[in-house]
Amino acid sequence: MLIEHEALRHQWYPVAESTDLGIPGAETPIGVKLLGEDYVVWRGPDGRAVAAPDRCTHRESPLSIGTVADGCLTCPYHGWTFGSEGTCVLVPSSGEGKPVPPKAHLPTIEAREAYGLVWLCPGEPHGDIPTISYDENPEYRRINTGVDVWKTSATRMTDNFLDIAHFGWVHRGTFGRDELFEVPKIDLDELDDGWYGYAYEVEVGNDQGAQSSGQTGDTVHRRMTTGMHLPFSVRSTIHYETGLDHIILLCSTPIDDTTSYFTFVVWRNDDFSVPAEEIITFDRAIGAEDKFMLERVPGVLPLDQQATASVQADKASVEWRRRIAALVNT
Repeated sequence: MLIEHEALRHQWYPVAESTDLGIPGAETPIGVKLLGEDYVVWRGPDGRAVAAPDRCTHRESPLSIGTVADGCLTCPYHGWTFGSEGTCVLVPSSGEGKPVPPKAHLPTIEAREAYGLVWLCPGEPHGDIPTISYDENPEYRRINTGVDVWKTSATRMTDNFLDIAHFGWVHRGTFGRDELFEVPKIDLDELDDGWYGYAYEVEVGNDQGAQSSGQTGDTVHRRMTTGMHLPFSVRSTIHYETGLDHIILLCSTPIDDTTSYFTFVVWRNDDFSVPAEEIITFDRAIGAEDKFMLERVPGVLPLDQQATASVQADKASVEWRRRIAALVNT
């Protein structure tokens, strides 16, 4: 099983949006599953995200159905309460001020917030969360889109997001056109911010995406890059001739081998006049087309290059498969 590879435990994965943890005075714990393991995530007393296995150290009740007050998570079974870094601060049955057993504390894992998302790393981090420098540029706004569950593997999702050969087929309902069937020669190279991938130009259908492109013609010209970041992150940059940039971070997180969380984050240098929900409607429709296709392809995409046929148009995916195979086999 792919998710059992130890190397994957040392990488960062987005599992929820920061807003899922609630707001001060109305915090809430959430339960997530990552690499086959259940975790509880909440916002601690210092405001930072805290993550731990989703079972109380007392009688293993799921803590994600508990409550949070002043950054402390309370188990719904016997009221054991946990604060900063999972420290058990209260055992009601023992009375206040009494010491707690050493085994009472939760074994927390690494948790960080970036780009409006909560990222977890079950082991010691061996890398960083992908860099999106647009997030620090005041000329760009960030739009978060929620977290969805796809019944497909993170390997198939990443392969799909690196691929443009499916545009004219899978995305006929959004931007796909017959002219997208043939893929120009792909040259891989270092991109900005540590991303690795390729640049290309393309004419796409625009009749459903005028709000996103800011243009009203039937077709629109895009200058684009598609880049990878291990293990399962893809970044797509779209530059329109009007000067509008539309940047998309596509994140695939393995719940298990054949189920994944999916979320995408958008950055745009527009005038902020169009509501965010209208901007991402087109991107959501594109994602729904990918989801429909991928959920009908069974199993995990083999990392062995000899297991499937590939052509020049698959160059980016072939390189990503080489890199992820090297990672998990170290």
